[in-house]
Amino acid sequence: MRCSLAVTTVRRILCVFPAYTPSFGTFSHAYPLMGGVKAFMPPQGLLLIAAYMPDSWECRFIDENIRRATPDEFAWADAVFVSGMHIQAPQIRDINARAHAAGKVTVLGGPSVSGSPEQYPDFDYLHLGEIGDATDQLVEILDRDVSIPASQHRLETRERLALSDFPAPAYEAAPLKRYLIGSLQFSSGCPYRCEFCDIPQLYGRQPRLKTPEQMCAELDAIIAQPGHPAVVYFVDDNFIGNRKATKDMLPHLVAWQKANDYPLQFACEATLNMAKQPDILALMREANFMTVFVGIETPEEDALAGIDKKHNAAVPMYEAIETLNSYGLEVTSGIILGLDSDTEQSEDKLIDFIDRSGIPVLTINLLQALPKTPLWDRLTREGRLVHDAALESNVLFKRPHDDVVASWRKAIAHAYTPDKIFDRFRHQVETTYPHRIKTPTKGKLTRTNLRRGLILGFNIVLRVGILSDYRRPFWQAAGHALRRGQIEAVFNMGFVAHHLIRFTREALRGEHNASFYAAKAEQREAERNRPWWQAARRFLPT
Repeated sequence: MRCSLAVTTVRRILCVFPAYTPSFGTFSHAYPLMGGVKAFMPPQGLLLIAAYMPDSWECRFIDENIRRATPDEFAWADAVFVSGMHIQAPQIRDINARAHAAGKVTVLGGPSVSGSPEQYPDFDYLHLGEIGDATDQLVEILDRDVSIPASQHRLETRERLALSDFPAPAYEAAPLKRYLIGSLQFSSGCPYRCEFCDIPQLYGRQPRLKTPEQMCAELDAIIAQPGHPAVVYFVDDNFIGNRKATKDMLPHLVAWQKANDYPLQFACEATLNMAKQPDILALMREANFMTVFVGIETPEEDALAGIDKKHNAAVPMYEAIETLNSYGLEVTSGIILGLDSDTEQSEDKLIDFIDRSGIPVLTINLLQALPKTPLWDRLTREGRLVHDAALESNVLFKRPHDDVVASWRKAIAHAYTPDKIFDRFRHQVETTYPHRIKTPTKGKLTRTNLRRGLILGFNIVLRVGILSDYRRPFWQAAGHALRRGQIEAVFNMGFVAHHLIRFTREALRGEHNASFYAAKAEQREAERNRPWWQAARRFLPT
């Protein structure tokens, strides 16, 4: 549903999504292999807001991961809407400055400002929380007046709009063919309260749900766009946050796939205890889920209690991973270094876990305290929050900072040594990929998929199989897959490993920070965005 308020004016809203700082998880190094892919995933939040605006208002959407908003687009707008996460803070502020330079009123919403509004004193309106009564207030204000106010206004959602009343995101406004994967939301919120996570505070502990009919309608909208991504990611904070609802929804997803000849693959994120839900896993397999991101955080079970993540130990860790693999689900893992429980042995235990688990993709970060988390509150009480851009985290670790960073460097170097990552993909060829369902060829034989496959295949052979210095382990793993008829696995391992190997080498050269959220990353990105004449001033005598 759209905003039902009666408006008296016609407004033009420019929705601008800021660029990301490069990370392990966005696969930016692999985009050139795809031909035309420029960004990771379309943002649900801004596309939802665009769809909610009054019917008479015109909205345009620009993702600056694809291209920069132009002066003409700022000139066109009556108001500029922005949303983003903490890691995008420098880019968020940059958009605000450009909008103000064009004389436009600015509005900021999304997870970063909802978690720490004090970071954004220069925006005109702050929309705190999810879509709801604050959104309607914002519409009323902009309907009356789009001049820049004398002081900042904060609008905080008290009554959220039910997910069952959400409009379908404005997928038609986004160039889906430019994204690596698509995005879809079924639920919001998570029942767990992991110490480092801000999701329960921002979105609640009682998951709220869309209807299966909404899900299918949104999928229809995605595949209606020519060149849509072949993979759609459920952005739910925890796909099994409400197990009954997930179990009830999945048969609808299966029916949709069958009716459309399985045009999509799915991925999601969930807690590791989903291994205890064989009925859900069976339905996920039938719906063509391929990957699940799991926040394992640490392989040391004793440490899980310290971060309020004991549910990860509901099933022995390696047994849980094997169970997920047995349903055709390749596990992607989040790992955190710098926990209070870490010891000098933690580095070796993590390296052993990397090898034993056979998980190809592990996003290994340093612990970072986010506002509105129990970790933030505890470290504030203990005087262990630090704000030093020269450091890799805002946490004063129990171990020496340089030792923790050295452990991170050793862990990523081990994980993404070419021989190691391709060995883990060989493991998936044996333990995971054979358990996936065989889907009809008809749903995949589109002109776009054929073109995309030819471009990807050519680039993998050329850039990975011939020109790279890791061509030997690639061909060994690729040959292993081809002998088992797993052609798609060759594309996947070449694509993923290419990014991870290159990104790791850059990180080890000091080009990327050890925490995806770190202030150092923000400082570095600000340097990148600084005009050349300002950067040059650093080298002039004073």
